[in-house]
Amino acid sequence: MDRIAAPDADRFPPPEPGLPHEELNEPQAQAARHAAGPLLIFAGAGSGKTRVIVYRIANLIVTHRVPPYRILAVTFTNKAATEMKRRLEGLIGPDIVKDLWVGTFHAVCARLLRRHHEAAGLEKNFVIYDDDDQRAVMNRVLKELNLDERRYPPRQVLSRIHAEKQEGRGPGEFERNGYFDDAIARCFEAYERHLKAANAVDFDDLLLSVLRIAEDPTSFAGEDLRARFRHVLVDEFQDVNQVQYRLVRAFCKAHDNLCVVGDDDQSIYRWRGADVRIVRGFRRDFPHATVVKLEQNYRSVGHVVRGALGVIRHASDREPKELWTANADGPPIDVVAADSEHDEAAWVVECVKELIAQGVSPNEIAVFYRIHAQSRVLEEVLREARIPYQIIGGTRFFERAEVKNLLSYLRVVANPRSDVDLNRIINVPARKIGQSTVDKLIQAADALGVSLFEAIDPIVEGRVPPSAVLRSALPTGRLEPLATAAKRSLLGFRDLMQGLMTEARSASPSALAEEVLARSGYARMLEQDDSVESEARLQNLRELVQSIVDYEQEAIAAGEEATLAGYLERVSLVSDADMLADVPKVAMMTIHAAKGLEFHAVFLTGMEEDLFPFRSQDPNRKGDIEEERRLAYVAITRARERLWITHAARRAIFGQTRYCLPSRFLADLPPASVRPMATPTSMMAQRRVDVGGGGYAASGGRFGGSGERAWEGRGSWEGRRPAAQAEERLAWSRFGRDGEAARAPAARGVDRVERAPGERYVEREAVEAGGEGGEGMALRRGMRVFHERFGPGVVESVDPGADPIATVKFSGWGKKRIKAAFLRAGS
Repeated sequence: MDRIAAPDADRFPPPEPGLPHEELNEPQAQAARHAAGPLLIFAGAGSGKTRVIVYRIANLIVTHRVPPYRILAVTFTNKAATEMKRRLEGLIGPDIVKDLWVGTFHAVCARLLRRHHEAAGLEKNFVIYDDDDQRAVMNRVLKELNLDERRYPPRQVLSRIHAEKQEGRGPGEFERNGYFDDAIARCFEAYERHLKAANAVDFDDLLLSVLRIAEDPTSFAGEDLRARFRHVLVDEFQDVNQVQYRLVRAFCKAHDNLCVVGDDDQSIYRWRGADVRIVRGFRRDFPHATVVKLEQNYRSVGHVVRGALGVIRHASDREPKELWTANADGPPIDVVAADSEHDEAAWVVECVKELIAQGVSPNEIAVFYRIHAQSRVLEEVLREARIPYQIIGGTRFFERAEVKNLLSYLRVVANPRSDVDLNRIINVPARKIGQSTVDKLIQAADALGVSLFEAIDPIVEGRVPPSAVLRSALPTGRLEPLATAAKRSLLGFRDLMQGLMTEARSASPSALAEEVLARSGYARMLEQDDSVESEARLQNLRELVQSIVDYEQEAIAAGEEATLAGYLERVSLVSDADMLADVPKVAMMTIHAAKGLEFHAVFLTGMEEDLFPFRSQDPNRKGDIEEERRLAYVAITRARERLWITHAARRAIFGQTRYCLPSRFLADLPPASVRPMATPTSMMAQRRVDVGGGGYAASGGRFGGSGERAWEGRGSWEGRRPAAQAEERLAWSRFGRDGEAARAPAARGVDRVERAPGERYVEREAVEAGGEGGEGMALRRGMRVFHERFGPGVVESVDPGADPIATVKFSGWGKKRIKAAFLRAGS
């Protein structure tokens, strides 16, 4: 093994205690030794790229005597920049590191722009507008230009403007193709004017302003920028956009000492402006560049590495790289067939319990999903199992703004006196009820001692007595009258809510939720805002409606009435269950949020066609499948030791039930690295199809049937499964871990429960289930049963009577009270 020379002990302090002097393999050492000219490092997942960048910087300073302030290292996250500095401090000391330029593109450009603000037409105390600030500016622009926000949603207009800026174009370069583009161009010009008047920049301007200075051959500030750095290093180069690439090229114009480190196989941010063609075309722009490939993976076990390579090898256009590892093979990748999203979640949670019992810390376990809407069921089952978790790069499902808005509508319908909920939705979507009107409504309610909803009629009709106003001690001593338009808007909101209250008397909770979305205009507002964010919000609202449907079906199965109050109470209890904040938590995130992270154990859920790979609604995005493949590669390579991949035969999502085929990417996993499995519910459903014929499983191929190319030429998925009996024993033992009773009935045929010494126990007689489904079946505590919707379960108690009701614990659904007539003996 080659290694870089240690820092000069006479000039630099020794490494900090506990920080070993890491050895470099030959490709890593070659990259670290490189001193001048362009360098392209293709770094496979887990190949030690941060180590290479750190040693290269140390080598430039120690061996080649490059002053630290002449070195720029650009990262894409603050976390990566902090880690790079920490490692460098261990090699060359904090006094040297403090003079280095290490940071994100935006942080570095903000620092440079403070120095050269005059060249950008800014004052030194300029402010940086965040997303909310930008929307506020755009709202003002739309009013100024007399443009309808419904036709030109601020988010959509800003999205177009940001896309132009990420390509380095300003209002003058904007291409106009029709009336809509003319309006966008006018908004662009006005938006820039307002930013300048406010001495403000947005995030794109930080980069674009510095780029314009650096590319200006007549600017003294530009000359300073072009001469400031002698070496520029860029991490995660596959994620750069055109502005960022032009910027680093401008910094290197005098010397070409540009080192870029990236992996085209991990380019997954095209929707954010990243252009994978830049890393692939680097050698065209720098014909004399040295190219180094880091292909040895130090992170993952052999089966995970070979699985990742199997998926990415089929990419249509990639730099050839053969990822390999000297690590042990480790356990194979478990590919688990589930029956539904609830069954999938139950399997994941049981495996998580098993890992924690084995001593794996919860923060070393991650659950991935393709889109945020998948998290709802997983969260519910984790909460029921009392497993602490945290959402990375997102918000808990019931805490998302759109979900809380719909729940607030439903709460006001159920309880009009709930002022907090009414205040939240009185102007959502916008219905011309401004804060001034709301303030007056609050004053009237306080004066009359009533709720906000009850105060609407009196304030509109002018029936708030002056004496009541005086008693309420308003600062002005009087209540300002409402304008005619404000009165009209308040009455419109009152009529809307009264209509929904009338609807609630006869409609089911889920039907009422859909009525709220339709009548309030909330769904229409999101549909008209044709953006990725609005589409995600709509998906979450559909998922909430599906949650209400689940509640209704559970209530029917238990012989109970499904009420709006019942659902809201259930949600309130769920929302208060966030405990153990200081305890390590299982990480839950989309795969995009997982970039740069690694875990001992990873669960990759929802590996189904149209979900992963995700089917875009835009037919023009033909490159999506290639990015989805890269996304799968990123997901797999986050796992160090264990990897589970799950797929469901049917999934209720976005308000509809889909019947699913396994993802095409499963076909690319090497058979020798895969252990196919199935949950008990999935096996039962398959057995029913095998016996009865027909059904979705027969047509779709639950384990990879004729509808997929999954195992074409290699034998069927079903044929590669382990022996069914052994598999079923494994699956049921995992499902029944909470008690011996889960397995005992099948083996012994009697209800036998272990009791502590001295514990009293009353044995109940078996209760015979009547009705079509369970006719002639004697239900006992501990008995294994099956329900058409909830799947396999274990009887915990039985209430006898003419129509017995059993309390059953179901996989992925928790405890449910079910009429015995709806149950069948488990098989």
